[in-house]
Amino acid sequence: MKLIGMLDSPYVRRVAISLDLLGISFEHEPLSVFSTFEAFSRVNPVVKAPTLVLDDGSVLMDSTLIIDYFERLASPAKSLMPPAQQAQALATALGSLGLALAACEKAVQIVYEHKLRPAQKLHAPWVERICGQLLAACTALDRHWAARPAQGERPDQAALTTAVAWSFVQLMVPEWVKAEDFPALAAHTAQLEASEVFKRYPLA
Repeated sequence: MKLIGMLDSPYVRRVAISLDLLGISFEHEPLSVFSTFEAFSRVNPVVKAPTLVLDDGSVLMDSTLIIDYFERLASPAKSLMPPAQQAQALATALGSLGLALAACEKAVQIVYEHKLRPAQKLHAPWVERICGQLLAACTALDRHWAARPAQGERPDQAALTTAVAWSFVQLMVPEWVKAEDFPALAAHTAQLEASEVFKRYPLA
């Protein structure tokens, strides 16, 4: 089984860490959707990271769908999500997970706007709107993790995706999102980045 994509993508990285925590063995092939587009397209013509190639040759894509596939196969003891019977805990986890994925999405949009679009074509109101959405997601996440206990060596899905998202935001758009404005989020991420499973899949 192969996980295709670069670890500087928060989506690829969250899948790698999730599979590790779920006890799923895989080979990581660091193909880029930019610099190795042709090689990536031979694996998945859509060229979407992450792409996962199962042992039978089936191709899965989209980080949430890939993780959901393995969650459905995992035993309750291995799962990174609260069980369906714990409705409130599940709703809370999904709420924070949605915020973390929104932060990733908006940070990626800002990066694409500034690195791929010609400067003369930038639309300032649109960039400001994206930035406002990113800051809103980070503000809500900071409040959420300020009220939660620290995660141990085996974080749940919401915790690990939050940390992956925050590290990506700080790598790519620190000028838009100041770390000192989000102390709980920064502390939560620092604690997980120091764990062995996160060290096995470094951001850069």
